[in-house]
Amino acid sequence: MLRLALCLAALLGLAACGAEPVWAPEEQVQAARHVADEPPHITLYTVVNKSSGSGAHSAILVNGSERLIFDPAGTWHHPKLPERNDVHFGMTDRALAFYIDYHARKTYDVIEQRIEVSPEIAALVMRRVKDYGAVPKAMCTEATSSVLRGVPGFEELPSTWYPKKLSDAFGELPGVSTRKITDDDDDSNHGVLLVQANGNPLEG
Repeated sequence: MLRLALCLAALLGLAACGAEPVWAPEEQVQAARHVADEPPHITLYTVVNKSSGSGAHSAILVNGSERLIFDPAGTWHHPKLPERNDVHFGMTDRALAFYIDYHARKTYDVIEQRIEVSPEIAALVMRRVKDYGAVPKAMCTEATSSVLRGVPGFEELPSTWYPKKLSDAFGELPGVSTRKITDDDDDSNHGVLLVQANGNPLEG
């Protein structure tokens, strides 16, 4: 019980928000749509506390017919990137760098785990994240694992509330490449949001 309580506290501290439906207009979603020039893939992002080693947040980047990120119960946002119920569209290279920089800070690392998949699998994961709906606070990993477990090739992943448990299992999948991203940003990272919000559109 103590472990669960600590995990929930970490999740609430970094990635909590209410399950409030957000639905950007279709014209905004289509205008932001970004197609990356790289093979279809799924990337699991896990935010890890540097001191305790415990996971604090989970999210899925999907690259297929477009590139988007499912950031369940996350605090990350950008006014130029439309969102529909925790799915953020228009994930250019610059937008993705912004996402990573927002989460990597002096007390948290980001674990990036990427696996190439077929176009059909990428399309299936994309449909599942779009259909999932707004995620309640502290349930980011439960939502992430639920999405992935329903996809061929990912069935053995655990159904879990623990980001590190999901990350460890994901890392055992054949063909996964992993990197750890560190940064010395302040914990608040409000400056990252302010600079990006007032800067140029997230192109490239």
